[in-house]
Amino acid sequence: MEVTDPKTKFKFVFNKKILFKIALILGVLCVLFAAFLFGVNYHVKSAYQDCLLTVGEAEKMEEVDCILVLGCGLNMDGSPSEMLADRLLTGIALYQAGVAPKLLMSGDHGQIAYDEVGVMKEFAMQHGVPSEDIFMDHAGFSTYESMYRAKEIFCTQRIVVVTQKYHLYRAVYNARELGIEAYGVASQIKLAGRQLYYESREIIARTKDYALCVFQPLPTYLGDAIPVSGNGDVTNDDQEV
Repeated sequence: MEVTDPKTKFKFVFNKKILFKIALILGVLCVLFAAFLFGVNYHVKSAYQDCLLTVGEAEKMEEVDCILVLGCGLNMDGSPSEMLADRLLTGIALYQAGVAPKLLMSGDHGQIAYDEVGVMKEFAMQHGVPSEDIFMDHAGFSTYESMYRAKEIFCTQRIVVVTQKYHLYRAVYNARELGIEAYGVASQIKLAGRQLYYESREIIARTKDYALCVFQPLPTYLGDAIPVSGNGDVTNDDQEV
């Protein structure tokens, strides 16, 4: 008959209790973290929901400084991605409807070989927008930085932001928290098969931008003021900001 050492049995029971407590603590922490994520997500989506407009509502607005179109990538051949083209077409339509006298293209031009805002401006010009009415923010490396620079560099006070709806809540939230009277108009592309991916990613992005708006760190680059009331050609590639 095999005899079990009482000490071994005690250690086994003791270890089970410790593991159970650790698992319980980790479980509680996970629940609290998830509650925080979804709480912040709800706050960011609901805080300025009334500032999201239809195209028709935006067309009735007056004294808007500019229409801010946010970049979202280029194709391998250098053309605007499907989502970016959708944003641009919506922004151009608002400009042509007289919502604002200027377009502000904000995106990534952190490398010589990757000029997102240059492509955005060229696209708008091909659709009939005069070059002088198109400003480029070459250092709009994130939604937060685009809004920070829209206020501090381009001196905007009242804007209409254009992006897909899932992203629009965060964009308007950033702008409003930074002191810009911002309204949003959603571009209409259908994200069939990708909506869940973008919505899931936004949960983390909204939490990150919520924290950025609380602490308001400086963007990667600032510089001299370039009011959008002037000539957009001052932001052309040979005069980058």
